[in-house]
Amino acid sequence: MSKILVVDDERSIRNTLKEILEYEKHEVVLAEDGIQGLDMLNKDSFEVLLLDIKMPEIDGIEVLEKVVVDYPEMQVVMISGHGNVDTAVKAVKIGAYDFIEKPLDLNRLLLTIRNATDRTQLINETKTLRKKISKKYDLIGESEAITQIKQMIDRVATTDARVLITGKNGTGKEVVARWIHGNSNRSNAPFVEVNCAAIPSELIESELFGHEKGAFTSAIKQRKGKFEQAEKGTIFLDEIGDMSLSAQAKVLRALQENKISRVGADKDINVDVRVVAATNKNLVEEIKANRFREDLYHRLSVILIHVPSLNDRLDDIPLLAEHFISQICEEYGSPKVEITEDALAELSKINWTGNIREFRNVIERLLILCEDRIEKDDVTKFAQPIGGKS
Repeated sequence: MSKILVVDDERSIRNTLKEILEYEKHEVVLAEDGIQGLDMLNKDSFEVLLLDIKMPEIDGIEVLEKVVVDYPEMQVVMISGHGNVDTAVKAVKIGAYDFIEKPLDLNRLLLTIRNATDRTQLINETKTLRKKISKKYDLIGESEAITQIKQMIDRVATTDARVLITGKNGTGKEVVARWIHGNSNRSNAPFVEVNCAAIPSELIESELFGHEKGAFTSAIKQRKGKFEQAEKGTIFLDEIGDMSLSAQAKVLRALQENKISRVGADKDINVDVRVVAATNKNLVEEIKANRFREDLYHRLSVILIHVPSLNDRLDDIPLLAEHFISQICEEYGSPKVEITEDALAELSKINWTGNIREFRNVIERLLILCEDRIEKDDVTKFAQPIGGKS
C-alpha cells in the first residue's frame, strides 16, 4: 500500500489518522508541524501527504508551495477545521490534490487517499515508460555527422520551426524526430506519428483530419484525426513524399492557417501542433515530376536535417553495437554479452544497405546465435546481410 506522511499540530488527530490508515495497510509517518514535515520529506519518500492548513510557525499553504515545487509527483491532501471556499480554491490552484474539512469523513478520506495513490503510481509508471521510450529512441553516435545533427536539434528543438528530415530507409529519421519533440517545450504533449506510405490515398485525409459520422459509408461515428490528437504536441509525417497531391493541399492549408476540417464537416477546427516531416525521396526531383507540391515543400523545410547512411558513419559502429547489445539483453532478461574489437572491425567492413535498422537486427541475431561473447568468426558466419561485403 501507500507510504503516507501526516502533518498536523493536533496530536489526537495525528494518532487517529495513523490508527485508521495503518488498519488499511498503509505505512504512516507523523509530523507535528510544517518544519518537521519538510525535514521528513527531505529524508524519505512518500506517495501522499496529509497536510493541515493551520499550524504554528509555518502554515500548510506555505508547506504546500514548497512541496509542489520540490516533490511534484507526490499528492497533497489538505485538511482543516477552519477552512472556507477561498482557502480550498487557493490550495487546489497551488497544486493540492484535494481539500477535506474537519471533522473528517472517514469514507471520503480513504477514497481520496486511494485515488491520490493511484495518481502517484500512474505518474511514476508514465515516467518509467518515458525513460524506456527515450532509451529506445536514443540518438547514438559521436561521428561528425551525428554531432552536427545533435547540435542542430539543440538549436531548433525549443522553437516551433517546422523540420524536414531526409535520409535513406533505416537511417533513424524517426529517432531524430523524437529527439526534437523530447527536447522541445511540447515534450509533455503527444508525439503522433503518421506513416504516409502505409495509408491508402483514399483514407489519408480521414486519418490526418478525422471525419464526421456519415461522411462516408464506413464512418459510423465521429473520429478525431491525427492533427487533433497531436494538439499542443508534435505530429510526425513520416514518408511524406508518398502522400497524394490532394492530401498535400489539405496539409498545406493546415500549415498556413493552423486550421483543419474533418471529412464531411462544414466548419474548421483550430489546431496547435508542430509539424516534423521525413522522407527517403528527393523532394526536389518529385517537384519536377509534379508529384510533390513546391509550396508545401517550402512550408515544411524551414529547417532541413539530413540523416547519413550507416556506411557514412562507420566510426559509430562500436557505440551502436554497445547500445543495441545492452538494449536487447535487457529486453531478453539475459546477462550482457561482450563483443571483441576484431568483431567490431569485421562489422565495419559490411555494406549496410539497410542502415541502423539492419544493424540492430544483425546484433540481435548474433546475440541469439553466439555463446558467451561475439567474436570475429561469429560476425563472418552469421552477420552477412543481403548486400554482402562492400
